[in-house]
Amino acid sequence: MSDTVKSAYGQQVLERLSREGSQGTGEIAIVTSPGARTAAWAVKVKSNSSYNVYNVIAVIIKPPGLVPDEIGRQVQAVNLAESFTQQGTLPAGTYAVMSRVGDKNVFYAKP
Repeated sequence: MSDTVKSAYGQQVLERLSREGSQGTGEIAIVTSPGARTAAWAVKVKSNSSYNVYNVIAVIIKPPGLVPDEIGRQVQAVNLAESFTQQGTLPAGTYAVMSRVGDKNVFYAKP
């Protein structure tokens, strides 16, 4: 389903709900987003840059028993599981899921 069709369908549902009011809708919650979906990548920590900022690289997950392949170039990402005021201790080689929040890459991995 294309994004245009999804958006049109979401708008139709919202219009129908507004016409019906609270009569007969029960417990329904609808959330729409005007932009692109949040992207997430599997990454491997390569090194600590400073504090809780790490150099990471995207990986392709393979079938069980095979090591993931590194792809692309290294980027910096913030580990939300560590203090923002102390040097990070996450070891190189740690795998995590990274997301984009505003203009920053973030992940959560306990040392």
